[in-house]
Amino acid sequence: MIGNDIVDLALAKKQSNWQRKGFLDKIFTKNEQDLIYKDINPEVMVWNLWSRKEAAYKIYNRQTNIRGYFPLQLECFYESETLGTVCCNGNFYRTQTTVSSEFIYTIAVTEKDYFIQIKNLDSDAKICKTNAIPFIIDEFTKIAKPVSISHHGRFWKGITIEFNTPVITSSPI
Repeated sequence: MIGNDIVDLALAKKQSNWQRKGFLDKIFTKNEQDLIYKDINPEVMVWNLWSRKEAAYKIYNRQTNIRGYFPLQLECFYESETLGTVCCNGNFYRTQTTVSSEFIYTIAVTEKDYFIQIKNLDSDAKICKTNAIPFIIDEFTKIAKPVSISHHGRFWKGITIEFNTPVITSSPI
């Protein structure tokens, strides 16, 4: 399973006052708030953690069919600016985050090995949905493959996963 999220930092700065009273308490656990307050750039840390939670939530939603707004149930375990784990109700998701001056982008996976199997999609990819869950049909195998889409402000990212399955061939009799 995969999930992704992107934050346009310029738009987030305009739209969200993360320093207003109560904002952090509604979204981040005490441990996450400690990370934010101790960071040399707390605003970037806010959106780094938020992006991780959103990417993990997309997997959780796909796995459980539970939709809702419960950011405090998703807790980030921060390893570095680029790596971490998010836990939601006993489920663990590995995250890989890219931080630039313009955006923060996170990919979440259920298995660490899936990171190398991620394939970026073009914005014109033919994406289907069932119960609001996106997928694409592989043109060769005709099998539905999971997709995660994220867009915010100036940025759009879509990903799928290429499972590396062995090809079984049989010899002629």
